[in-house]
Amino acid sequence: MNKTLTWMLAAVAAFGLVAGLQAQGRGNREEAQSMCDAAYKHIEKVGAKQAYKDFTTDKLNWTKKDLYVMVYDGNGVVVAHGANVKLVGRDMLNTKDANGVPIVIGLLALAAKGGGWFNYDWPDPITKTILAKSTYARSQPSGEGFIGVGIYK
Repeated sequence: MNKTLTWMLAAVAAFGLVAGLQAQGRGNREEAQSMCDAAYKHIEKVGAKQAYKDFTTDKLNWTKKDLYVMVYDGNGVVVAHGANVKLVGRDMLNTKDANGVPIVIGLLALAAKGGGWFNYDWPDPITKTILAKSTYARSQPSGEGFIGVGIYK
């Protein structure tokens, strides 16, 4: 086999390995929805204040692969965020994606109607490129705001 063909095969194999490893690090729809439902039950069990703290700081139990819990109140203010503690307390109501889609308004409306999946584009924290993202959202036990867990597609 010539050197060029050997290098090409090695490059393809390496690319496949990296892509496979990255895919293993990504959460899927079932895992996201399960985490969101578990977060709902955790709020019921320990109360909102303690649960918000747990979601934001307890990475061992509330972060799996690239999944994390985020919770917003009914006014679009972040009350818990498993990926970025600096967002807690910030009003994010008017946050839009790169295409002008109002993300938090959409998630609040979806949760108020019983929950489900909301699609938008968002920067990937690993690659820094804009990717399609889908967040499963449902109302908090109080009926206000939402609990969400998102996946990159």
